[in-house]
Amino acid sequence: MTDPAIDLAGLTFAWPAQPPLLDIPSLRVARGERVLLQGPSGSGKSTLLGLLGGVLAPRSGRIALLGTDLAGLSMAARDRFRADHIGIVFQQFNLLPFLSALENVTLACRFSARRTQRAGNAAAEARRLIAALGLDPDALGTRSARELSVGQQQRVAAARALIGAPEIVIADEPTSALDADARDAFLALLFAECARAGTSLLFVSHDAALAPLFERSVRLADINHGTALPA
Repeated sequence: MTDPAIDLAGLTFAWPAQPPLLDIPSLRVARGERVLLQGPSGSGKSTLLGLLGGVLAPRSGRIALLGTDLAGLSMAARDRFRADHIGIVFQQFNLLPFLSALENVTLACRFSARRTQRAGNAAAEARRLIAALGLDPDALGTRSARELSVGQQQRVAAARALIGAPEIVIADEPTSALDADARDAFLALLFAECARAGTSLLFVSHDAALAPLFERSVRLADINHGTALPA
């Protein structure tokens, strides 16, 4: 049986001298599945994403991604695993303003030989992804990130997360600044690219209206027995 993309069991996390913020008995995301993780500000979503990305370490429990338990890896090994297997769309996009749109997209390949190999020609794949996500690579690809609109930055950030076909993409509130039509159009493009690569998508949002668009929706409050203090 193939291991799930994400498999949490008995996961707990607490900041020093604080009660547990997260206490999650179980959460699984299958390979290729699109899951919405809902939760308001202060529910622990950002902390959970830090744990999934290997930036934070749990107090106890299992965080297995693609069958690899992150707790058993050194910090350097977690960094390598994240670069090879996880694409992240940050809430604030985190593009490098002095790089062009295309350079921002190919940046992920600079840190991962695996994703570089999967991308093939990284520059050509960056152009394809930018076009697939609704932008003109000829008109916008050479512009610096600081010259792009919010919607354009969002698509470039998504292309960066998708290049090299990572098995898991985690998106942290990337549509919070968009109106409903732009949000839905972006999600349709993101879903199509994830389906094309067989990528699992964990999409984090406070917006419950998004739930019908996903294969499954999980409320963090329903699975977390921790204190859910602001994270």
